[in-house]
Amino acid sequence: MDNLLERITIDSDICHGKPCVRGLRYPVEVMLELLGSGMSIEEILDDYEDLEKEDLLAVLQYASKLSQVKSIHKLNAA
Repeated sequence: MDNLLERITIDSDICHGKPCVRGLRYPVEVMLELLGSGMSIEEILDDYEDLEKEDLLAVLQYASKLSQVKSIHKLNAA
């Protein structure tokens, strides 16, 4: 499954350096918003014909990795 993460790229020249799917201009955050809105993988693939199922699985895996933090600390304003 870790090779799915190779589908997520970060390039300062694409989408201001945000993580994207395979160097395409599809930011991970947008794909997560679509999935979170209730769209199915199949519906997204119908709307974005250059995406593959593995791309969306990579988006979910990437988000899962980002959420695996040890602890979250509140920062105080200076």
